[in-house]
Amino acid sequence: MAGAYRLQAGDLTAWWRWLEDIDPSWCLSWPAEWQRAFHLVRRHLEAGGPLPAEPSKVVHQGEDLGRWVRSVRLDWDNLTTVQQWMCEHILGIAPAGEDEKPKPRRTRASKWVMNLATARQFFEREGHLHVPRKHVERIVVGEDQKARELRLGAWIGNQRSRAATLSPERIEQLSAIGMRWS
Repeated sequence: MAGAYRLQAGDLTAWWRWLEDIDPSWCLSWPAEWQRAFHLVRRHLEAGGPLPAEPSKVVHQGEDLGRWVRSVRLDWDNLTTVQQWMCEHILGIAPAGEDEKPKPRRTRASKWVMNLATARQFFEREGHLHVPRKHVERIVVGEDQKARELRLGAWIGNQRSRAATLSPERIEQLSAIGMRWS
């Protein structure tokens, strides 16, 4: 096939036409892994197979097609418009609904704020921060007013053991609610 185009070094137009004949949907700017998985899913569907919906159920040429489909659905907003169109119209993949997306992970800073609020709650109720190591404190937080159980005893113990590496601001926050550092 390459001979019909008289491919020569530096003649990018001929190379481009040759590549388009092989696969018109190939895009050099997209990751090769993404395009490979797309074509494997397309071939699987053309062979009469169902759209792989779960990881580890359909594996072709070492590629977990269900895992790829799931990653495309969850990462839909990071695909280009053309990739979205191809996935939707060629493969029948739809973006994941909000109920399917994993909840965002809390940052270390937000975990600190929540644990500090829990320590304050304990201090206000008990008048001290001598929290038993296995103590679990229940606190209502957030806009949803959801009750959470935090392992306050372990957290307090960890802060004491990490006192040398805590920021002065965090040491001050804990000291203000009665933390004894030894």
